[in-house]
Amino acid sequence: RDEIISAIKSNQVVIIAGETGSGKTTQLPKMCLDAGQGVKGLIGHTQPRRLAARTVSTRIAEELSSELGSIVGYKVRFQDNVSENSYIKLMTDGILLAEIQQDRYLERYDTIIIDEAHERSLNIDFLLGYLKTLLRRRKDLKLIITSATIDHERFSSHFENAPIIVVSGRTYPVTVFYQPMEEVGSDAVLDSDAVERGVLDAIQGILDVEQGANSHLDAQDILVFLPGEREIRNVADLLRRHLRDQLEVLPLYSRLSNAEQNRVFAKHANRRVVLATNVAETSITVPNIGFVVDPGTARVSRYSYRTKVHRLPVEAISQASANQRMGRCGRIAPGICIRLYDEESFLSRDAFTDPEILRSNLASVILQMKSLRLGEVGDFPFINPPDEKLINDGYRLLSELGAVGDQKELTGLGRILARLPVDPRVGRMLIAANDFGCLKELISIGSGLSLPEPWSRPHEKRAEADLKHKLFKDKESDFLAFVNLWDIHEVKRQELSAGGLKRWYKEHFISYLRMREWRDLHRQLKLIVQDMGWKLNQQPADYQSVHQAILTGYLSHVGMREEDNNFLGTRNRKFNLFPGSSLSNKPPKWMVAAEIVETHKVFARTVAKIDPEWIESVGKSQLSYRHFEPHWEKKRAAAVAFQESSLFGLVVSPKKKIDFSLVDTAQSREIFIYNALVAGDYFSRAPFHIHNRKLVDEIGYLEDKSRRRDILVDDLVLYGWFDERLPDNILNGKGFEKWRKNAERKQPACLFLSENDVIAKDVMSETAHSFPDNVEVSGGTLKIDYLFEPGKKQDGINVVVPVTLINQLNEASLEWLVPGLELEKCIALMKSLPKAIRKNYVPVPDVAGRFLQSNPDRNKSLIQQLTQFLRQQTRIDIKAGDWNLTSLSAHLKANVQVVDAGGKLLQESRDIASLKLDMQASFKEAISNVRVEGVHDKQSKTQFTSWDFDNVPEAYEFEQNGAQVKTYPALVDHETYVSVHLCDAVADANSKHQKGILRLCMLGLPQQIKYLKKHCSLNKKVALQYAPFGSQQSLADGIAYAAFYRSFIHRQALPRTRDEFSRLLETGRAILIDEANVITALVEEILSLHHQVSKKISGQVPIARVNCYQDIKQQLRNLFVVDWIGRVSYRNLQDFPRYLKAVLLRIDRLQGNIDRDKHQADQLKQYRDQYEERQQRRDNDGVFDPYLDNYRWMLEEYRVSLFAQGMKTAYPVSEKRLNKLWEDVLL
Repeated sequence: RDEIISAIKSNQVVIIAGETGSGKTTQLPKMCLDAGQGVKGLIGHTQPRRLAARTVSTRIAEELSSELGSIVGYKVRFQDNVSENSYIKLMTDGILLAEIQQDRYLERYDTIIIDEAHERSLNIDFLLGYLKTLLRRRKDLKLIITSATIDHERFSSHFENAPIIVVSGRTYPVTVFYQPMEEVGSDAVLDSDAVERGVLDAIQGILDVEQGANSHLDAQDILVFLPGEREIRNVADLLRRHLRDQLEVLPLYSRLSNAEQNRVFAKHANRRVVLATNVAETSITVPNIGFVVDPGTARVSRYSYRTKVHRLPVEAISQASANQRMGRCGRIAPGICIRLYDEESFLSRDAFTDPEILRSNLASVILQMKSLRLGEVGDFPFINPPDEKLINDGYRLLSELGAVGDQKELTGLGRILARLPVDPRVGRMLIAANDFGCLKELISIGSGLSLPEPWSRPHEKRAEADLKHKLFKDKESDFLAFVNLWDIHEVKRQELSAGGLKRWYKEHFISYLRMREWRDLHRQLKLIVQDMGWKLNQQPADYQSVHQAILTGYLSHVGMREEDNNFLGTRNRKFNLFPGSSLSNKPPKWMVAAEIVETHKVFARTVAKIDPEWIESVGKSQLSYRHFEPHWEKKRAAAVAFQESSLFGLVVSPKKKIDFSLVDTAQSREIFIYNALVAGDYFSRAPFHIHNRKLVDEIGYLEDKSRRRDILVDDLVLYGWFDERLPDNILNGKGFEKWRKNAERKQPACLFLSENDVIAKDVMSETAHSFPDNVEVSGGTLKIDYLFEPGKKQDGINVVVPVTLINQLNEASLEWLVPGLELEKCIALMKSLPKAIRKNYVPVPDVAGRFLQSNPDRNKSLIQQLTQFLRQQTRIDIKAGDWNLTSLSAHLKANVQVVDAGGKLLQESRDIASLKLDMQASFKEAISNVRVEGVHDKQSKTQFTSWDFDNVPEAYEFEQNGAQVKTYPALVDHETYVSVHLCDAVADANSKHQKGILRLCMLGLPQQIKYLKKHCSLNKKVALQYAPFGSQQSLADGIAYAAFYRSFIHRQALPRTRDEFSRLLETGRAILIDEANVITALVEEILSLHHQVSKKISGQVPIARVNCYQDIKQQLRNLFVVDWIGRVSYRNLQDFPRYLKAVLLRIDRLQGNIDRDKHQADQLKQYRDQYEERQQRRDNDGVFDPYLDNYRWMLEEYRVSLFAQGMKTAYPVSEKRLNKLWEDVLL
């Protein structure tokens, strides 16, 4: 004692190294009084924890027989129990740090005692560094540093070789036993299950050994050190299950209430086991401890400057901490320390625990140093200077918060932050809240975040606590739970008495002590912000404002949910929502967290849903941008680009469109000129723009026609032309228009291009004949569009065809394309021939040129005429299959574009035949909607039973999509009425009109029809011969129909006007009966001959004649179709007797000619199959082909010539004539 007092008197700095239990904490202040200190100023005595400050001050006051607050007082956060009469002031090291802000030189003190310096917290290290500097200025200030386990020499050298006094603490020896667990790994960290079993075994061993020995009745309690609350709960449950009758189990950790902590110090008769965190290592001396169980681990707070995550790993403790734990026993009797690891592990551990300054974020330290103008962190006299990476990381956080500038100088915002007694992140939130109008809410949130959470969740009542806490939770934000709790608490505080409020806390599992601390800090912050002139909002703030303010402090704590419901945060951190969060069941896409902590996993705690756009707004200065895909946007008349914004590596907005001129003015100007002025992709009615576009389009279209790209000058030339005339500051359409209007007032044509400006090569030799703009078809004139874009569907010539003209297209004439492409196509066709053939026509271009000079017919097929020409040149037989048409480039085939009446594209194809087939339904619909002058002038009627209109013109023309469409109207028979239909071919129109006129005559003469059917009936024999074809009624109908045809159609001019029809009706009526008789006689002859043929080919047929008879039967089916009397035209019907006689002759001559007959039948079948296939297509299309009809009856004449030689045919017929006629059949 005397040595210490003497050292204090004679030295400015004294280092006391006292073992646990030496009494240094309580005795040193009294020694300072005896040394004469405490007269000129207070004796300040710091403790690392509030609990220790309160308990130590109480003990010293008791020893001095003084009331607490008189000679001895204490000050902790929100509690000041120091009077003007006090000499000794116990306080936390944080309180002393805070006082430096107002009392820079600590003038109120003449002595400072820094106790428990071995803990090397941030506050302790900062105080020691600050005091070393201060001692040079205040020679009267005494500094005493105490610790149980300290690196004496390091501290001594730090304070200019200050004297070291070692004080013995333990009165009794402590025996150490090593009892390692099998599960202990190489890193000396125990598995949690192994720790629980190890602790149970150790305590059971203590109890077993003492049963047969004399126990130390004054030191029988057991102290067990564990890493955290969870481990304490687990071990407590285990001990209560196995040793309930032998031990009382008490927990001890900082989150316990005062009442629960004080139970440890209360007198007791039964034996206890105290389960404590490292709070019991030095800060609190637990009485009556005879045994210590040390698993050798502790939960250590570490900050990773790489991941920016606060980690709380369970690590092996240092040798100094292990000895400190051992010193908790042996104070009143010999003690026993059981270490749950081996001695080798102990010896391999670090001698001392890493100082907190080497494992923490230094933002708060740097901010305080900047505020106190203490210079740079690297120059500050820390005992263990922090790593430069940690310093830089602290500056990085302050820069993120806007507290320091580019030169690391303190900003105005940083000076405000330094005034707020909270973490810099929380302080930044409060500053932003003042701007966002949500200060009231953020004071509640900020103060709540700065203290241990107020929620109490006892292990045995977790479900009940969670249910009660739901009252305060918010489904989208854990932060708002603080606001909700605070608001409800304030209401309850006004409504309830002090006792009632405490009961309300208890019912809702809220910590009274923490609520009191929260209220104190809330009041403190409220007073500070009011002192700074800030005003609290009177109305509740909205969600966005509150969370934008929160984002300013926790910008780097944002995260985006990935597919697996994990979150990706800034700097590529990955984490999960803490299970206790209100958002854990339904994670949002984006969130912000108050804390990201790594335990067994990385968790985000206290989180809220956010909109990523808020990040862009709040964190604009911290965002990194990448710009890509700059391009022209016609609607904006400006260059735009996509912007990817990222926050510390986390993509916030992947593709946001922005004005590119804000990024790159030079390139924006270039994009504007190229697109708006050179390419003309610009909305403008200005005369210069209209003129320039027209001029460029004309030249460009000439290039498309001739398939060249060397006529119009290069875009670079046009760019240069505009670049010379436009000022440098023209970046977009808005600026350009303003400049243009002023420039054109002085020179109206300043932006007009001339032909000399845009033409690079003289192409005036390109004539309209080579590349015409129109093509003629039988029904009108069609427009041709040209496009030169190889690979595109419309490359080449595009013939625009109104759907009403589709059937009038001549595929053969379109094969030729246009004169300017004829030679190229002929060359390509010849090159498509097999090499064996092609080699006979070299050089190919010369042969192709001679073909075109031979004056071919361009209304007929190019390929057929080229084939014939080449055959004539070399006598080589070139077949249709030799032409490889698929090898031709697309532009060498006309692309037909079918459009409707409104100009809408219906279909396009280079296969014209297929296109025509596909468009038949659309053609019929379109043609049916056309109103015909003279028929539909004054009425909407479309169904006629008499001639109730003026006339039906032979041709009707109308315009559609710029094309003149020519059609051919006809009356169409619907049996009970007729209608007017537009046909696309004269033959089709005449065929339909005949039937329509015939029907109209029959509808106009109903009595005559009735008479014919009654009086022109045939005898019973003939009726029986007709039986295979139908009833007697159908026979009468057919004769009547044919009689009308002979009277009104056969050899008559078809009427087109009302008068012509009236005259026809009178003329035909007079001869109707006579014509009926003619028809009757013809039908009788036909039926008689048919009966003869049927008899010959029916019954038992010799096998040799089967093929012949089957062919005859098929011929009869083709001739005698349903209602054949009326359906077959009289011109063909009158040839039926000759056809049937020819069949009879064929049968008579069959004997001895079976093979020849079969050969001739097979030869005929090829032609018949070809006809039927084509007729089926025509029937499907609803198109009448007169050539195909003539071909069908020529086949009958050909039959006569084959099987009844000697019998005359109606006209000369041969295989050659058949093939010739087939060429005229429509494809």
